[in-house]
Amino acid sequence: MKSIVRDLVDFFMPRTCHMCGCALRDSERVFCIRCIETLPRSLYHRMPLNPMERRFAGIVPFVRATGHFIYSRNSALADAIHDMKYRKFPSVGFRLGEIVGEELNMSGFFNGADGVAGVPMHWWKQARRGYNQTDFIAEGIASAIGLPVVDALKASRRHKTQTAMTLEQRISNLSGAFRVTDTSLLQGKGLVIVDDVCTTGSTLRAVASQIMTEVPDCRLYLLSICVTV
Repeated sequence: MKSIVRDLVDFFMPRTCHMCGCALRDSERVFCIRCIETLPRSLYHRMPLNPMERRFAGIVPFVRATGHFIYSRNSALADAIHDMKYRKFPSVGFRLGEIVGEELNMSGFFNGADGVAGVPMHWWKQARRGYNQTDFIAEGIASAIGLPVVDALKASRRHKTQTAMTLEQRISNLSGAFRVTDTSLLQGKGLVIVDDVCTTGSTLRAVASQIMTEVPDCRLYLLSICVTV
């Protein structure tokens, strides 16, 4: 019966790859295997003191840091990220989270981690958008690696969009923007903080700095789905 219903749904509402538009097989979700295979991996997690880690070294303590895919404008991946954030396709975030979680888990990146948390979004911005895409990314990663999503962070104030800002302006813009809502959930724990795109690292830096201020014995893993070069 389920097979018949699925076949009818696929006939009237065919499932297609969010990147290339081809029909998806039964085993594929959101993206086809071909598009997943061609996503530009950074392989930073294989490099000691990789370019992502250098953005935080000496600024905030962390166990590991990486950005998994290389982000470039006018690419299929950039279009998918844009759809995820602004065109109400949170399923793209969940699927990318699954993919990144599965691939990094094989390398031992998450060894010692106890939970996953997305970078929080201010309630007003989330109300306008309808969701926080990093929550879906975090859920995808968590489901892939078997860890819980930890709800212990909050965006305590609104901040301006950072697209055209310098690093110094971004840091100032995010000062005091986040706080820990339940320190007991993070004490002595390893937490994976997840963002969608890392450009300068200012957002992850602000979140990590606040956690270290309030819960200094928390161990941090800094992860971005995409990273610019």
